Amino acid sequence: MASANREMAVYCFDTLVSHYNDEDSPPPAFDDANHPLFVTWKKIVNGGEPRLRGCIGTLEARRLIGGFKDYALTSALRDRRFPPIQPKELPFLQCTVSVLTDYEDAEDYLDWEVGTHGIIIEFTEPVTNIKRNATYLPEVPAHEGWTKIEAIDSLVRKAGYNGEITEAVRRRIQLTRYQSTLFSMHYSEYLSYVKATRGLVPAINGTSKPFS
Repeated sequence: MASANREMAVYCFDTLVSHYNDEDSPPPAFDDANHPLFVTWKKIVNGGEPRLRGCIGTLEARRLIGGFKDYALTSALRDRRFPPIQPKELPFLQCTVSVLTDYEDAEDYLDWEVGTHGIIIEFTEPVTNIKRNATYLPEVPAHEGWTKIEAIDSLVRKAGYNGEITEAVRRRIQLTRYQSTLFSMHYSEYLSYVKATRGLVPAINGTSKPFS
């Protein structure tokens, strides 16, 4: 079973930098296992709280190398909640890679633990019978300080349900819980890693000036 590690985060930064330079990214330095995965980009400005800039992944198992390459770009450039990340933002970026494991069907919508489990909810709206689904990674409810019910209600809204969230609505939920490993890396750490292991510092668009 694979765990999230530094090389995976490096590969996501490599992929994004290579995209800006219109070149192939360096080969990855991790094993190509088969897991669900997510890539999260956050932006840190003036030492403040990291702000989400993109988070997309897959709940279906994928080969990690191809998955991280695809979702590094998709989450950076095509998360519909945010404008695409620009090269000038690189010095402020933090990349978090998540490898998902241990999927389990929960007994009910409360059968999970904040800070331990990620959750996937699936339900049908009570009037329209529209099917809805959404997920939060394990770190999200813990970071927000939510109770289980607060996390569930937020996830119901994330799924696109705009009606009143009653106990009857919550009891419609089929919940799958999972766990994950994650690794976070700031762009400055990426620069240091590349300099130490490859003897060079990445530059954008062929310039000699690195984003450091």
